[in-house]
This record gives sequence, structure tokens and C-alpha cells, in this order.
Amino acid sequence: MRFSLLTGLGGTEDYPELARAAEASGFNSLAIPDSLFYPEITESDYPYMNTDAVRQVLDGVPVLDPFVAMASMAAVTSTLRFYPAVMKVPVRQPLVLAKALSSLAVVSGNRVSLGAGLSPWKEDFTFNGVDFDKRGKLFDECLEIIRAAMTGEYFEYQSDNFAIGRCKLSPVPTAPVPMLIGGHAKPALRRAARLGDGWVSANSDYETLKELLQTLAEFRQEYGTDQRATFEVHAFDVTARSLDDYKRLEALGVTDICVNPWNPYDPNITLASKLQGIEGCAAGIISQY
Repeated sequence: MRFSLLTGLGGTEDYPELARAAEASGFNSLAIPDSLFYPEITESDYPYMNTDAVRQVLDGVPVLDPFVAMASMAAVTSTLRFYPAVMKVPVRQPLVLAKALSSLAVVSGNRVSLGAGLSPWKEDFTFNGVDFDKRGKLFDECLEIIRAAMTGEYFEYQSDNFAIGRCKLSPVPTAPVPMLIGGHAKPALRRAARLGDGWVSANSDYETLKELLQTLAEFRQEYGTDQRATFEVHAFDVTARSLDDYKRLEALGVTDICVNPWNPYDPNITLASKLQGIEGCAAGIISQY
């Protein structure tokens, strides 16, 4: 079993120290959020929590560009992996995203994955000139373009949304960058089964995760991807507290347990409290595996 540290929102100045502590404490990876901007008014509902409560928390919270944040932490670590959980892929230009991802993978020594998702906020699309109604198709095509670009070979891509002539990306990493697809809706689970190297959950609980992973397994069997040698499952069970709780998740097929050992919604949480949470998780859970 591997463990992934969730940084939560805010506290971006703490990232280097959190990364050092996570690596020293036995965490395999560290995941950070992605947010482009905060719309004053939204037409959307947040699917995982109460929308008004989420927006109240998000208003004014600093969120760094994931590639900048991950690069800063990769520079002070040597084994810890990094991924955004999850990046809003279809609102970004796929070749630009591929360039940033490839560059980070190269400078970090292949220590990055792409946690990839849509966005629950319609404004992320409309404010960037992206057709919200085409988001699923755009997401699929972005993933295909990024994967093709990161081979380092010449490729081209033609669709109703993209017209990319023969080109190649350089440099590219010496190992493929895993693509971990996020989302709980059936289209997201289908996408993970069909195009992903793994799946990332949002805030959830054991029974919900059990149902989602069963559906994911059925889709992987349907697409013939259930025989892949590796498929990562990153799960965040907000109710899990004990070693037995985490072992139940392992029995479901979870490969990477996501933990946030402090209150991520406390704006006054100190770095010392976060480090204490990391140390406590390492002593009470990670060291027991």
C-alpha cells in the first residue's frame, strides 16, 4: 500500500516543508489542488459538497499553478511523486499542457503523474472561450493529444476541435507519465477505464467508494483494460481513521490511500500543526504497513 498526502487549500508557503516531511515520513506522493480563478457568481453546483459552503471556503484562498507548485517541491525532494488532484484539463490548450507536464517530468526525474479531470464550474470553460457543452469530447481529445505528444515522436491530430499538423515535443521523459482520471460520474469512470492509467476519487466514504470501484471494474472489463499490469486507484475516504479502515480500502483494490491529516478548511492552521499531523500519520498508519 502507498500513501498520498493531500495538501488541501491554501498554505502555499508551506509546500516545500510539507514535501520534505512527507518524503521523510514514508509518503509515496503528494497531491495538490487546481483552481484557475474564483468567479464572483456561478451557474454551477458543486457535486461533492454543498455549493454555498464550498464557495465560501474557496473565496480568496491562494491556489498556485500546479506545475509551479510541483516544480518547487520536486526541487527539495528526491523520491516523492507529485500530481494535481485534479487538473482541469479541457480548459487548457493540450500542447501547452503537454509541454509543461513533459518539462516537469524531465526535471523531476519522472516523479510526476497527471491527475486529470473536468471542472464542476461552467465559468472555467466560458471565461476561457471553451464550449462547455463539448467538455467530454474535448477532455478525451486532450488526453489523446498529450499522450501522443509525450512519446517524443512526430504525430498529428485532426478532429472537429483540433487541427495539429505533424510535430514533436522535446524533451520528453524517459518513462511514460501516468494519467489518473478523476470524477465519480459514470462518464468519468468510463474515461478512466478506457483512457486512464488509474483513477482518483474526490472526498468520499467507504460504501460510496465500494460502489464506484465496482462500477469502474465493470467498465474496465467492458473495455478490455482489466488485464493491464498496473492500474492505480487513489482514494480519499474522509471517514477512515484507523489501520483497519485503511486495510478495508486496500481490500477494495485501492493502491494509494489519500490522507489529509489536518483540517483542510481551517484558515488558521499552522505549519507546525500540519507537520505534527504528517508525523502522527506516519507513526500510527504508514509504519504499520
